[in-house]
Amino acid sequence: MANRHLSRSIVLQTLFEWDFSSLANKNNDSESGEIKKMLDRNLKEFAPGLEDNNFVFSLIDEVLKKRATIDKIIEKAAPDWPIEKISIVDRNILRIGLTELLFSDRLQVPPKVAINEAIELAKTFGGENSGKFVNGVLGAVYKEIGEPDKEHQKTHDKKRDDTETKDRKESTDISKLPIENLGGALVYTKKDGDVLFAFVHDVFGYWTLSKGKVAAGEDLKESTSKAIKKEIGLDIEIKEELGINEYVATHPEKGKSLKKVMYFLASSDYKELELEKSGGLDGARWFEMKEVPELRIYNDIIPLIAKAVEIISKK
Repeated sequence: MANRHLSRSIVLQTLFEWDFSSLANKNNDSESGEIKKMLDRNLKEFAPGLEDNNFVFSLIDEVLKKRATIDKIIEKAAPDWPIEKISIVDRNILRIGLTELLFSDRLQVPPKVAINEAIELAKTFGGENSGKFVNGVLGAVYKEIGEPDKEHQKTHDKKRDDTETKDRKESTDISKLPIENLGGALVYTKKDGDVLFAFVHDVFGYWTLSKGKVAAGEDLKESTSKAIKKEIGLDIEIKEELGINEYVATHPEKGKSLKKVMYFLASSDYKELELEKSGGLDGARWFEMKEVPELRIYNDIIPLIAKAVEIISKK
């Protein structure tokens, strides 16, 4: 609807002013009262008589409320572009688009509408390549990741993942994609007679396994050990292979690639996990074996965990 498009434009103009002022004052936490003043002024100047003011106030409030989470998602979806390096216009368009894509009622704002509206904002207010960049980031999130904060997610994860996997296979010839090799590990330890597993938590709400890139020519096990040490601070001893997971990932600038992750079972002495600062992860902790079934975990990780439990139980 034209009114909604105008409303999003007003939200973008207000966020631009807020973000610019925040940077100038070295203060990224402007008070809500100041935001409201900016928004009221922009509504009067650029949209007098707008019928859908509630949508404007609701959207900007949600963007600001979810900003920390959204910024982490942007950094993971566009790893070559730290949030402060993205232009003020583009990063606030992404904040609006991701807020609507991930946290809005899909009956009110379908995913394609959220993405298309953000692209239109980018074409209107951004630079020459803004539309392509915004499309790449939002498309990568929508196709590859999932939706945080959706209660129905657990129920429909398997059905959705199976459908998306099928769609990707049908639409992408993976034999022609560049390959990126990674190594990861399910690390376990023993404490007070209990077996504990180390998991990392990503910004999309899932507990998953620590992993890292393997450079060309590097030994896979050695590279994996270094990656785990860097990401969660553990010195590990690799025991055996658990399996390989493959998936197609979309980078907003480089396009699609086939990621191959070799996962190992590894042991470690017990110590508190030390999470490396990362745009894609926001937590790391040990879990007892009995706690694992209650965790929100990606479907392709579950068979690896089951295999690890079987191996450990035989020791």
